Amino acid sequence: MTYPADGEGRQESPVAQVGPGSLLVSGTHLSEPVFRRSVIYVIENNDGGTLGMVLNRPSETPLVDGLPEWSEVCSPAKVFHLGGPVKLDGALCLGVLRRGAGIDGVDGMTRVDGRVVLIDVAADPLDVAPLVEGARIFVGYSGWTFGQLDGELLRDDWMVFTSRPGDVIAPPEVDLWASVLRRQPQPWAMLATHPIDVGRN
Repeated sequence: MTYPADGEGRQESPVAQVGPGSLLVSGTHLSEPVFRRSVIYVIENNDGGTLGMVLNRPSETPLVDGLPEWSEVCSPAKVFHLGGPVKLDGALCLGVLRRGAGIDGVDGMTRVDGRVVLIDVAADPLDVAPLVEGARIFVGYSGWTFGQLDGELLRDDWMVFTSRPGDVIAPPEVDLWASVLRRQPQPWAMLATHPIDVGRN
């Protein structure tokens, strides 16, 4: 993976390519269970570090066991998702606004990028539901301290792509890792056929 040099001839930090709305797609060699074939939606990236949510790790815990009032807003994936290994005692919600919907004056909603918003789970779902196409509630998040993600990008642990709003609320049956790669130019698109279990190949 190469990155453009800045005006002084130094290589620009690879993490500078990452911003709110970026997708971090795991490299085929990552075998850690939490991040294997994972797609992470970046919420923020600044001097304090990087924070994001793994989009494609549904848990087996139904929302009715913890936040039943959010079940309909988060349909059809009515389960908690594992956002990452950090702060597993907290819950965060990402939603996708309906086209033309605004959030000015709406309590508990903060725009992340485009139509994707961060929603306070303490908000009233009845207020949120008319504004969003869907939402997803995550337990835990993925985080990197300042400089940590740089090293992982230089090792090609992650590929950086632009997200689409639908990625955040992709149906459970969609292989999001393969789907995101498939829509990229070569050589990334070819990686979408990489087997889940290399031992089967």
